[in-house]
Amino acid sequence: MEKNMPDRFACDTSVIFNGLIINLIEDGELGDHPEIFISNIVVAEVEYRTNIQKEIGFYGLNVLKKLRQFHNEGDITLHVIGHRPTREEIKMAPGGELDALIRESARDNRAILITADKIQGDVGIFEGIEVMLVKEKVIHQENTPTALKIMSFFDDETMSIHLKRGLPAYAKKGSPGNWYMEQIGDEIIDKKKIEEIAIEIVEYVREDPHSFVEIEKFGAVVTQLRDLRIVITRPPFSNDVEITAVKPLVHLTLEDYSLDKRIRNRLEKAEGILVSGSPGAGKSTFSAALANYYSEKNKIVKTLESVRDLQVNPNITQYTKLEGSLEKSADILLLVRPDFTIFDEVRTTKDFQIFADFRLSGVGMVGVVHSSSAIDAVQRFIGRIELGMLPSIIDTIIFIENGDVSTVLSLKMTVKVPYGFRDKDLARPVIEVRDYLTKKLEYEMYSFGQDIVVNPINPSKVKSNRRRSELSLDKWQNGSKKISLDIIEFKKKLVIRADEEYASRNINVYADNDIIFSGSLSRNAEISLSLNNREAKRVLKETQRNSNIYGILK
Repeated sequence: MEKNMPDRFACDTSVIFNGLIINLIEDGELGDHPEIFISNIVVAEVEYRTNIQKEIGFYGLNVLKKLRQFHNEGDITLHVIGHRPTREEIKMAPGGELDALIRESARDNRAILITADKIQGDVGIFEGIEVMLVKEKVIHQENTPTALKIMSFFDDETMSIHLKRGLPAYAKKGSPGNWYMEQIGDEIIDKKKIEEIAIEIVEYVREDPHSFVEIEKFGAVVTQLRDLRIVITRPPFSNDVEITAVKPLVHLTLEDYSLDKRIRNRLEKAEGILVSGSPGAGKSTFSAALANYYSEKNKIVKTLESVRDLQVNPNITQYTKLEGSLEKSADILLLVRPDFTIFDEVRTTKDFQIFADFRLSGVGMVGVVHSSSAIDAVQRFIGRIELGMLPSIIDTIIFIENGDVSTVLSLKMTVKVPYGFRDKDLARPVIEVRDYLTKKLEYEMYSFGQDIVVNPINPSKVKSNRRRSELSLDKWQNGSKKISLDIIEFKKKLVIRADEEYASRNINVYADNDIIFSGSLSRNAEISLSLNNREAKRVLKETQRNSNIYGILK
């Protein structure tokens, strides 16, 4: 800045909402003791955003308070000028009326207009106003957000952090399907603390080119801070201020999953895939691994997400709602012509229709669906899509449980007499749902009158195989305690259970004198493994040999 430049500056809303005015003052860019003019129009806009519970409003209000603090400390001279905008002026804001009034106040006070809005700056220059156009501060990629207060609550085992005013902090720790809640310290999160954390998050996200505000509604904001998905809610949406931060613990490839070679071959050919499972089971992690796998096969891969939090390779572009609509996003995405699209997550009727449109347009689709079983994922399409079109839209259903692939089903249309019918005249189109590996028919789906029937033919039955290892609680030769374990086999998983006193402890699981694997007991003193998991298969094999299964505390 030239030395003869006057030290009178007028701010518009852009440099208040992004906080750049604070940086300019602290860096000495405005001189030793500048005069700062803030129009009441700017104050009214900040107040309005705050009243409707927009996080940008709280951040802007914090910037105004900081300017007042600078004034009180003698660093600047602060002037609040002009009249508050009338209702008519506010209605004309999209046409630039309020911006025009801010420019007028800068001219009347012979002040330089500071703005980060290029249009505002260019119009000001045309009107003969001296303008300082400032750019948003760039945060370099190596400048990670580790110094943020929210990060102090995380450790290597933390899946998510839950902060609410008036309560201590809580963390969900463990892994998908094997987690527990834990209180972090005894400090109660008060209003000042939680507001500081929220404002710091919004400030960082707005300045960091690798982070963004995903959704901002009345009383709620969703941000993606690097790999952290953070949700901040306020009254009236929530009963109190709350911050939830979710961090992906693992980045897996398809090699990390217990996939039969035949299933991998199926994924090469499948083009209508549903990845289903309960919340927290690991659906998105598997979908991201599948997206990266297709990308490495030189396929053009895109994602369609309401919240862009899939951990995918940089060459995979992540799309979200265009002008608040996934339908508009889909229109653009079709023009890009991807080979595969990862749709995370398919939830509303419109989402199911978008998924179907993409498939019928020849785009390979991977849809993420919440469901309690593999067949439930298919049933969520019934009533939204014509039954006869289902096999053209979906050909493979993958059910994720406890972080691993538990069930793989395939769909095929045929004409036959449904199971249980005797009259050959009742033959009709039937969708067969089979276990992909065993080829066993598990369900039939067909129309019967006005109803859609999903008939279980021979679904996998739950097997329970309890075996108590008979061990005395003596000391192991290395001084660690030897504990007895229950081995319980269910339909899709294997549960290893210890006595409750060993909850949340780390153990090595042995068969006779050979270690099988190391793991962490949950708060219920259990370890859950998918039956497809390599360790689970080893444990079952050893139980069939009548080996001595036990644990050693680490």
